[in-house]
Amino acid sequence: MLALARIRSAAPPSAVTAGLIAVMVGVTSSAALVFTAAKAAGADERALSSWMLALGIGLACTSIGLSLRFRAPVVTAWSTPGAALLTTGLSGVSMPQAIGAFVFSGLLILVSGVTGWFSRLMSRIPVPLAAALLAGVLFRFGTGLFSTMHGSFAVAFPMFVAYLLARRLLPRYAVLVALAAGVAATVFTGGWKLGTVRLALATPVFTAPEFDWKVLVSVGAPLFVVTMASQNLPGVAVLRGSGYDVPVSPLMTWTGAANVVLAPFGAFGLNLAAITAAICTGEEAHPDRERRFLAAVWAGVFYLCVGLLGATVASLLAAMPHELVLAIAGIGLLATIEASLVSALSDPASREAAVVTFLATASGVTLLGIGSAFWGLLAGLVTTAVATAGHPRRTGRTTTPDPVPDKAPAR
Repeated sequence: MLALARIRSAAPPSAVTAGLIAVMVGVTSSAALVFTAAKAAGADERALSSWMLALGIGLACTSIGLSLRFRAPVVTAWSTPGAALLTTGLSGVSMPQAIGAFVFSGLLILVSGVTGWFSRLMSRIPVPLAAALLAGVLFRFGTGLFSTMHGSFAVAFPMFVAYLLARRLLPRYAVLVALAAGVAATVFTGGWKLGTVRLALATPVFTAPEFDWKVLVSVGAPLFVVTMASQNLPGVAVLRGSGYDVPVSPLMTWTGAANVVLAPFGAFGLNLAAITAAICTGEEAHPDRERRFLAAVWAGVFYLCVGLLGATVASLLAAMPHELVLAIAGIGLLATIEASLVSALSDPASREAAVVTFLATASGVTLLGIGSAFWGLLAGLVTTAVATAGHPRRTGRTTTPDPVPDKAPAR
């Protein structure tokens, strides 16, 4: 009985499910970009599996280590906009030169953590704007639940109904029930193509970096910028918007260091997660806020499995119904989107700026290779500056949020 109690304490079903969904969403939504970026640099099948192995080990070590260290759900991810940038930026670049750019980008992230400049920047961002930024980042995933019903009603609608019923009867396991309903629906409709799945372990392939200044400027520096602006910035916003005041500099330092060490094996960009982190910071991950770090720990465990089976991931992606991923991501983020909107609109003085931040971020606009998270926040800060020009500055804490109250239990 004691052993069973320890297992339940270390692996609560809700936390394990949240970690699994976070990894499933992260991998299925951007793994194709990783493979495309690797092929752009001339990677063969062994190199492709090495990239996945390096990324999986890096995400596992940082997610598990940082979450246990700070007792907060710190989820890391590979840089999705970075992968998108590499799909075109690595054209005509040799693999050693690409690895050199990865090392350079990781060193810049490491320096930003050691010097603390990124932490000082984040401390000046008002909480309502950070919450609006998070809501904008998650917006398309929330609407994805319902847009999926247009073409896959037989899958998405039963999942939504199952979630609503479970919120009333089994609120702690509502997302798990919705996932089970989705799996059953996709099996019934024949959405899985398991015949294409093959099991194979990944093997590391070391590539010595080559530092070409043209590649460093054209690939390494832009990779650093988009990773910080489009990934780390909203990643910090997720943590702070959920009430976790984790020191930012150590997060940058350790993710940057892991990136540098694993870059020769294909880890092009390790950073804080935003969307997948939000899955692990909500009430569905664990009813006790102080125990939600377990969801991030389990996400790290599942990322390690993804890395070890890197050669299997591509075949599994082809077999998994895409509508299942879209629907469960939307369901898993409903509570987080609600809490973010409540926090964003809670202060009448900053409400307009928060709305501007939300709309600009949700628009998905990309300028100069930088995603909408950066431009949304910039639009909100400009709106705040214009609205408060000539008015005395309000006193009081504006940068560290109060804990976001959990949703009331379903009645």
